[in-house]
Amino acid sequence: MESLTASARPSRYRYGLWLGLVLLGLTLSVGQWVFAQSSGDRSAVVLTIDGAIGPATMDYVIRGIDDAEARGAALVVLQLDTPGGLMESTRSLIKAVLGSDVPVVTWVTPAGARAASAGTYILYASHIAAMSPSTNLGSATPVQMGGVPGSDQAPDDSGNEPASGEEESADEASNSADSGTAMERKVMEDAVSYIRGLAERHGRNADWAEKAVREAVNLGATEALELGVVDVVASDLNELLSEIHGRDVVMASGTRTLDTENLAIVRQQPDWRTSLLSVITDPNVAYFLMIIGFYGIIFELANPGSLYPGVIGAICLLLALFAFQVLSVNYAGLALILLGLAFIVGEAFMPSFGMLGVGGIVAFVLGSVILMDGSHQEISLPAVGGTAAVAGGFILWTVTRFIGLRRRSPAVGAEHMTEERCRALEDFSREDDYYQGHVRLSGERWNAISNDPVVEGQWLRVQSLEGLTVKVRPENADTGRKEAL
Repeated sequence: MESLTASARPSRYRYGLWLGLVLLGLTLSVGQWVFAQSSGDRSAVVLTIDGAIGPATMDYVIRGIDDAEARGAALVVLQLDTPGGLMESTRSLIKAVLGSDVPVVTWVTPAGARAASAGTYILYASHIAAMSPSTNLGSATPVQMGGVPGSDQAPDDSGNEPASGEEESADEASNSADSGTAMERKVMEDAVSYIRGLAERHGRNADWAEKAVREAVNLGATEALELGVVDVVASDLNELLSEIHGRDVVMASGTRTLDTENLAIVRQQPDWRTSLLSVITDPNVAYFLMIIGFYGIIFELANPGSLYPGVIGAICLLLALFAFQVLSVNYAGLALILLGLAFIVGEAFMPSFGMLGVGGIVAFVLGSVILMDGSHQEISLPAVGGTAAVAGGFILWTVTRFIGLRRRSPAVGAEHMTEERCRALEDFSREDDYYQGHVRLSGERWNAISNDPVVEGQWLRVQSLEGLTVKVRPENADTGRKEAL
């Protein structure tokens, strides 16, 4: 009874520890939610978009809007400076803005910044469109990634479907409905209809918006205000908040009057995850990832079993597909996680001395980072790191085990017979220069020869195998001692 009680005690301790950790986690989560609801209702969350609109920027803005809604913020301000971006990312970002419970102000700043191409669509979609002096917007014509040869327009995909590869020239499609291919006209008309709908929703100049798409025209801040393209021109954030106070905006739930007096400013800069995804989704990096991915898989198919090009190529190809928005954030992350797990399992069944294992851990970590959506159910970074550490330990153990197995003597074949123990079944008879007889080896009867006399029952060691005959030697010096079978 004593031993049973003692053995059950550690189990109770473990259950108590787990219960305590669960209660602590719930307490912290509820406390964080209550604090966010009670303390953040008079704040303006400021997000910064500086560069091309891609999956990383889209993810950053959507997470920022979600966080602002969770904290009960009064306003979201997007500080915008962009040359354009991908169509799918832009549309997803605009959907988040239009469906937001918190009013979104897009402010083109600082001086010298621009809201070109995709930036123009975002500006038109926002509840308040604002600019700083000496900024511009426009050039909203959809073009193929990389730009149209001979065009001075900055390359972007703000109105294009990246997967289909269509392209539209700013000047060639502006005057005639017959210019370009049918697909190019479809893309153009879709972009025109889209931006006019955004303009009409917020009562802005829809005719100029259409002109920005068809003719790639641009406007400065002062002209944009005069033409009703933007609502406010402000030099700094305080002036912006003062100018928009009391304005009515069209929300998804109806019209709302802005109250922006005495708002606390909360700046939410891009985190390490957004920075990492921005590097991956940079057009130049994405292009090389795609090339490395294709060539890696080709080299693996040409040389099956080499593993290195296949592992590297598969990871790079998935990252490139994510960068080009062919795969969404969730699907790309999930695919990389599954690929990583497959590589880790493959390391156990097909030893590669760590290549499959290391590639699996890299793919798993990258997939986990991409899969983090920033919501309240996001994957914990310590959980990702802990899982990767466990997988790394497993890979290290597997590699060391295989190295140890390579150092062991063979378990099958002729090499396995060397130094095996056997027993003489009879006294060996003299034949020329050696003694001949039979031994029992591994449960079998074998012909045997020896340079030394052998008696029945004596223990012997195998020296070599010659056909169906083993060459043996006495195990000890006492060759004359008889042992019972």
